[in-house]
Amino acid sequence: MSEPPLRSAQLLADRADEQPAPALTVRHPDGRTTPLDVARLSLVVEEACAGLSGVSAATVLAETLRNLYDGISPAELAVAPVMAARPLVETDPHYSLVCARLLLDKLRGEALGFLAGRDEQASHAEMARRYPAYFPAFVASGVELGQLDPELARFDLARLGAALVPDRDLDFQFLGLQTLYDRYLLHSDGHRYELPQAFFMRVAMGLALREDDREARAIEFYHLLSSFDFMCSTPTLFNSGTTRPQLSSCFLTTVEDDLESIFHGISNNALLSKYAGGLGNDWTPVRGIGAHIRGTNGRSQGVVPFLKIANDTAVAVNQGGKRKGAVCAYLETWHIDVEEFLDLRKNTGDDRRRTHDMNTANWVPDEFLRRVRADAEWTLFSPDEVPDLHDLYGVAFTERYHAYEQAADRGEIRVFRRVRARDLWRRMLTMLFETGHPWITFKDPCNLRSPQQHSGVVHSSNLCTEITLNTAADEVAVCNLGSVNLARHVTADGIDHDRLRNTVRTAVRMLDNVIDVNFYTIPEARRSNLRHRPVGLGLMGFQDALFALRLPMASWAAVEFADRSMEEISYYAIEASSELAAERGRYETFEGSLWSRGILPIDSLDLLAAHRGADLEVDRSSTLDWDALRERVRAVGMRNSNVMAIAPTATIANICGVGQSIEPLYRNLYVKANMSGDFTVVNPDLVRELKDRGLWDEAMVADLKYFDGVLGPIDRVPAELKALYATAFEIDSRWLVEAASRRQKWIDQAQSLNLYLAEPSGRKLDELYQHAWVRGLKTTYYLRSQSATHVEKSTLRGTDGKLNAVAPVPAPVAQPAACSITDPDCEACQ
Repeated sequence: MSEPPLRSAQLLADRADEQPAPALTVRHPDGRTTPLDVARLSLVVEEACAGLSGVSAATVLAETLRNLYDGISPAELAVAPVMAARPLVETDPHYSLVCARLLLDKLRGEALGFLAGRDEQASHAEMARRYPAYFPAFVASGVELGQLDPELARFDLARLGAALVPDRDLDFQFLGLQTLYDRYLLHSDGHRYELPQAFFMRVAMGLALREDDREARAIEFYHLLSSFDFMCSTPTLFNSGTTRPQLSSCFLTTVEDDLESIFHGISNNALLSKYAGGLGNDWTPVRGIGAHIRGTNGRSQGVVPFLKIANDTAVAVNQGGKRKGAVCAYLETWHIDVEEFLDLRKNTGDDRRRTHDMNTANWVPDEFLRRVRADAEWTLFSPDEVPDLHDLYGVAFTERYHAYEQAADRGEIRVFRRVRARDLWRRMLTMLFETGHPWITFKDPCNLRSPQQHSGVVHSSNLCTEITLNTAADEVAVCNLGSVNLARHVTADGIDHDRLRNTVRTAVRMLDNVIDVNFYTIPEARRSNLRHRPVGLGLMGFQDALFALRLPMASWAAVEFADRSMEEISYYAIEASSELAAERGRYETFEGSLWSRGILPIDSLDLLAAHRGADLEVDRSSTLDWDALRERVRAVGMRNSNVMAIAPTATIANICGVGQSIEPLYRNLYVKANMSGDFTVVNPDLVRELKDRGLWDEAMVADLKYFDGVLGPIDRVPAELKALYATAFEIDSRWLVEAASRRQKWIDQAQSLNLYLAEPSGRKLDELYQHAWVRGLKTTYYLRSQSATHVEKSTLRGTDGKLNAVAPVPAPVAQPAACSITDPDCEACQ
């Protein structure tokens, strides 16, 4: 338990060996001075530490007082306790909660003072009384400032204010609340006037605008968000309830092969990026280098110069000044410019043909992988001479591709080039390792398993490779994202089925509402979204859930949990969308979809298997009553063309204080840098276990620092804990592929899957990505690797004598000799 409350007089008495501290004053912006209110400072620190084990209010208060000076400004005083507690996070992760609560006091003063027009402060205990009255004033100010939709003022604000739960302010980690403070909370000229529970209610109100009983729905949505059971994506959190509610996360476009279309696509990028949308551009139709230009009788410079313009546009239009503009360019592997495309992120060469800020991804047909495996030739074409390849997939693509190769042999195609498929594949993997790009994504499974293959073609994925929706010249695909916090739905006994079902049903409703209240910046996006109504429900906190279940990520038990948890989410999401169809009507293009034919995501594996044959090895197990759901979907319909996609959740996972998406643990102790600064992150689950075993001490902290948050080399840590808390680079990434394969069978879109290699090699890269293809993955995301050395940590306490100028990174923990990742019956893996 935390220490009992300490009055400042008691604290000073305990420091009898010191001289009495001089009286300090606070100098206000208007020049007046007031005495430092030590009693209030003590109260704030005591509140911040209340109920937390392993923290000391006396230590934080003493360090705060030590760093104050006479004439300190109110702004400096507000952050002084935060700065005093911040270095202590490495000694106990509960200090992260302390820092957040101290920052919360600063935020309360800022928000209440702004609304009152004078200095105003309130303790957390006082806010329990003041929140209901604050909330209507907050809405009124937001409307008056032109930031909130005036319709929000027509809600029953007294009812909504009474529904707020002030104690949920105490659930934030420091990183989460600082991120919220810096990037999400409404402000006027830098003065925040939106408190966290008002923020969640504002988002909920924006999503409930068109509900029949919108107060009841807003309260329902609020509880889901403020409890961290589910979180909407960043654009929804930014803009819900505002006068410009651009709530969608992802936009996918196809750029046609003419100058007007190219610059219209770049203009669309700018408009979509302005309000925080992430972009995926399909550039495959644009003719390649050397292709004939009929209008001028000249030769094309290819696609790369236009990609450079798209890159610079993303930099210039940086999501409304809230975060960096983000775009990913996709190109199919048969495009004549593919080799130049691979070089776009290099730091050498002609900088006019480089895109240092834009992501890139290969859109890889299955036929190419077959040629790689057969060590056969591969032919590159310019799309103006083979225009239908862009829209073909599966057997139809293979047959037409062969026909074009024969036409080239007959001299009927002017621009083409033959390469060894294996050489091109090797170069793709080399560039992926050297520059992190282009990512590897697979065209055929994205299309063959798409519920919407009757109404178009999936030409690319999105910014983060989890969205697989159709695009065309007149349709910009839009996806609306949110993520279930799996950690909040798991206990040591397993999944809380009822809670998960209720969360998913409400979450799907919220995501469907986004489509109707959304502010669309371009007509192509509005048309597409209203016709097909796709949403992407994902998950986060997967690693935290494994900790709760005590399952190592590198185990068949974890793979099985990935399977079963995604099966439940899939079942409940499809069920929820079907229920919405019964209430609100089917989406416009339902007839002819796989849904309408009774083919659910798990069934669409048969379509891929028919095309792949022996090149597909996917588990087909299931546990729920899919027959009943299948018949209901066929009879009642679906509200949404697509319902699932697992996004990276980088920022919203920080807000909720859990691990990102389906990511493995990065480190047990590390410093995370983002737009809000640098934050010490300590694994609280590990610390709790080490405390229980009497192993958490200053020496352990020093060891974790020295070994970069890795337990493997620390002798006194039990093997059981080393396995459970193994970090990303200690785990063979094939385990991540296995778990992703189990999830993918249930998902109608895709998942953002990062892969990690501690000691990359060409052979390992080849095996890993071919393994991902054979296991039926639709896409992969970043390839993460680490340096072979790290710099001296010369400032760490307790590490004297351990360090050299450059020390080797600890080797990953080896798997047991008898263990095979491909053997689910291996006892060592259980």
